[in-house]
Amino acid sequence: MAETKRTATLTIGDDSYELPIYSPTAGPDVIDIRKLYGQADVFTYDPGFTSTAACDSTITFIDGFKGELLHRGYPIDQLAEKSHYLEVCYLLLYGALPSAEQLEEFEHIVTHHTMLHEQMMNFFRGFRRDAHPMAIMTGVVGAMSAFYHDSTDIADERQREIATFRLIAKMPTIAAMAYKYTVGQPFVYPRNDLDYASNFLRMCFAVPAEEYEVNPILARAMDRIFTLHADHEQNASTSTVRLASSSGANPFACIAAGIACLWGPAHGGANQACLEMLKEIGTVDRIPEFIARAKDKDDPFRLMGFGHRVYKNFDPRAKVMKQSADEVLDLLGVENNPVLQVAKELEKAALADPYFADKKLFPNVDFYSGVILEAMGFPTSMFTPIFAVSRTVGWISQWKEMITDPAMKIGRPRQLYVGETERDYVDIENR
Repeated sequence: MAETKRTATLTIGDDSYELPIYSPTAGPDVIDIRKLYGQADVFTYDPGFTSTAACDSTITFIDGFKGELLHRGYPIDQLAEKSHYLEVCYLLLYGALPSAEQLEEFEHIVTHHTMLHEQMMNFFRGFRRDAHPMAIMTGVVGAMSAFYHDSTDIADERQREIATFRLIAKMPTIAAMAYKYTVGQPFVYPRNDLDYASNFLRMCFAVPAEEYEVNPILARAMDRIFTLHADHEQNASTSTVRLASSSGANPFACIAAGIACLWGPAHGGANQACLEMLKEIGTVDRIPEFIARAKDKDDPFRLMGFGHRVYKNFDPRAKVMKQSADEVLDLLGVENNPVLQVAKELEKAALADPYFADKKLFPNVDFYSGVILEAMGFPTSMFTPIFAVSRTVGWISQWKEMITDPAMKIGRPRQLYVGETERDYVDIENR
């Protein structure tokens, strides 16, 4: 916990209360209201937790006004350019960049934990063929606690470590198998001679009838997608994982809860919503029409993939993602893909319009990641599962931090009750 040297005075009627103010290493000061209810018999009211810090953390910092995202102090653009996903995983989990020996050991452990328990295949076959991959992932990840009993005791540090490796290693396998199941193709098992991103692409797109060669440009783009989505501070799904873990639930249940929250279109489904919008626009000549609709206050239409709840400047992840998008589109070509043509022209039109610049509505990471995944051949239903694969390490890092926090308490938000006051029961014959 940060040190406090100042206080804020809250006056309610004739009474005043001194509340400690904490100064973090970065970001705004925080007023500690933990004792307010006991002292003053009042709650604070903050729907959406827009002004509330529910924890202290050393993992990720966001400055939305500067457009800054730091993992353990390292800027995301540097990590995306110079590092790779598993090294960023190590950084998030352990707080420092690994040595060459540490990274080699970490990569070896993750690589050799990618296979699933064979009996778990029965879970996939229990779903309908048209089940959404996120529904499958939520169920299968939750079911891991039924198969891996030696890593569910959250009080055991070694078991927490084993669960960490298993989740990071097996999540791409689960996502790829969910995809294969929905398209009616046989599962493709992981290979230990491939890197994390290449292995995922192969499990998604290889078929037994022929050999599949992973394009290094596509593998690098996928690795960047994983890296750029690895963690994002106390977002909805991360907060869900923390809330679930505060009850003492096992790690697989907590991550399954995070996946369920991520499924929402306002969170992990944003890039899917963006691609669906591009398909609705349809052709380049209709872009001015939709730009005009987005600027019309009386029209509920909004440009998906532009702007961000936290960032009031250019999303730092989007700058790196745009570079990957350009590389992938150059490799695969967009001449025969109207969706990608619309995406490129919409980006140009929005960036050139003062309306969007004034309102800080820049293309965000969801806009570019959706474009890349579409170009790679992923259906929109797979966008959020890929997001879940990426975010797993962030969820686990936050979970591990919370579990070892001596100040941890079970989450229990309060409410502003506006319902009926006490009433006497009326017998049915008198109603």
